Amino acid sequence: MKDLKKIWYLFAAFLFLAAGFAFEASAQDRDRVVKSISSRPVNQPPAPAAYDKPVTTSVQSRPTSRPPLIQDIKIPTPAVEESKVKKIVSSRAVGASSIIASRSIFSADVTSSMQNSIYSKLGIPYLYGSSGPNRYDCSGFVWSVFGDGGMPFTRSSARSLWAMSEPVTGDERFRFGTLVFLNGLGHMGIVADENGFYHASSSKGITYSKFAGYWQNRIVGFRRLNLSSNPADLER
Repeated sequence: MKDLKKIWYLFAAFLFLAAGFAFEASAQDRDRVVKSISSRPVNQPPAPAAYDKPVTTSVQSRPTSRPPLIQDIKIPTPAVEESKVKKIVSSRAVGASSIIASRSIFSADVTSSMQNSIYSKLGIPYLYGSSGPNRYDCSGFVWSVFGDGGMPFTRSSARSLWAMSEPVTGDERFRFGTLVFLNGLGHMGIVADENGFYHASSSKGITYSKFAGYWQNRIVGFRRLNLSSNPADLER
């Protein structure tokens, strides 16, 4: 009987030990389970599902070139009002080369030489008492032009040249080479034509001015040098 109890105790102890080993094995299996932790922050919206793809729409491409025009495009040119057209006025007398040559008191060669002398001096500044080549006063300009034309005379003032010249009237006043005296014989110039004259202006230098306007009421008279009758005045 005692042997049977021992056997029973041994068997119960074996069962107890077996149960303990089983429990420990189960606990170890539970510890081996690894939980996957997401790397996404907890405050971010869930990632889109794998099957969510961006929706693409097909856009029809435009033609790379336009069809050629059938008709020419014509742009009308606006009409220019005649009153708005600006006319360019030369500083020389109008048609100087032809008109002056045919209406000069001198020969063609002398007229041409005097014209060239005048045109080469246009724009040179004024200086009282100067006769060139870089500055001129009114009588110094007249003296230089006549000298270039082959008709030298003693350099003199406008008043002195008035005294040694002859008066002219009518159309003769407006022939090239005639002298015009102005401002109470304090100023003078060389007539270009019926419209104006060349002179040494204190404000503009050697220039062409019209008789009409500023100079109209300042004209004293028109005269012509008679050098042939005054041999003492010629420079030999």
